[in-house]
Amino acid sequence: MSSNFKAAPASHAEPVRGGNFYRLAIVGAGSLKGKEVAEVLNDRNFPSIDVKLLDDEEALGKLETVGDEVTFIQNVRTEQFQNIDFTFFASDPESTRKNWKTAHDAGSAIIDLTSALEDEPDATVRSPWIERQLGQPLIPELQPGPAVVAHPAAVVLALLLLRVQKAAPVKRAVATVFEPASEHGQKGMDELHEQTVNLLSFQQLPKNIFDTQVAFNMVARYGEHSVPSLATIESRVLKHYQRIAGEDAPLPSLLLVQAPIFHGHAFAIHVELGQVADVESISRALAGEHVKLTLGAEDAPSNVNAAGQVDIQVSIAADASQPNGFWLWAASDNLRIAATTAVECAETMAATRPRGKIQ
Repeated sequence: MSSNFKAAPASHAEPVRGGNFYRLAIVGAGSLKGKEVAEVLNDRNFPSIDVKLLDDEEALGKLETVGDEVTFIQNVRTEQFQNIDFTFFASDPESTRKNWKTAHDAGSAIIDLTSALEDEPDATVRSPWIERQLGQPLIPELQPGPAVVAHPAAVVLALLLLRVQKAAPVKRAVATVFEPASEHGQKGMDELHEQTVNLLSFQQLPKNIFDTQVAFNMVARYGEHSVPSLATIESRVLKHYQRIAGEDAPLPSLLLVQAPIFHGHAFAIHVELGQVADVESISRALAGEHVKLTLGAEDAPSNVNAAGQVDIQVSIAADASQPNGFWLWAASDNLRIAATTAVECAETMAATRPRGKIQ
């Protein structure tokens, strides 16, 4: 089915090449991330003439909106990747590992939102937000390896700490990240909902995803049968942080906590600076693209206020017991940041990519 996507507007920092229109595929189109990617493609007017929605048997035949049109989700088959310029993998890691080489061999550029390809030799963990913050040049590649979308928590932490360092050197940073159920997809959201309902009605709790009670509860580890574990996710956040920020930002001490929330990350970040600073100077350093500083109670950072927003919401407070210490309370839409990162990766790749398979 054709979409009504148009050329990217000039306001984007990384415009795609004018005059070209691309064929896209979204594997995992019925997933939360897949739906978000389709929405961001439309919002950013990515220049496509065709968007194939692909998924497994469970989502097969479902109707989804692409731009102004409604189309069916189709089965993932080898022939679906012919003449596809960009394939977004937004399903689960197993599906990505099973199908990405087929798409790549057919000539498609790969954007991985599942982190399944993060250790492939030619893969690059990417965040265009951080690349622009660091002033990294765009290096043209005719046959780029997979672009692995940096974990949205890693993107938020890297951007905020890089900005804070403009006010004063960061001596130490400690972050607690509150994980939403939506990081486990629709099944994670459903299990939190079912646990909440069952607790209120004194029924047995489903534990297929988290293998522990997450409703009305906060935990720093899942049950032993839950995959991936919180420790694995925590390790991934730090690994992605290091890959996108390098040595330009301090590596924070990190604690990941599963919160009883459906959607959106929340962050409690403590920074100890190496020299005198104040809230005003840190606010000036943080201000800029993708960061919204809040002052009043009505628009205070929260996962509810962040829903559907691409900006990171941040408030700042001095630490009364720690000289040169400050607290950042932040919130962001995890799915929106991941999808925006994926689409911006495609935009940067499109700027130097010929259409069709490279011979």
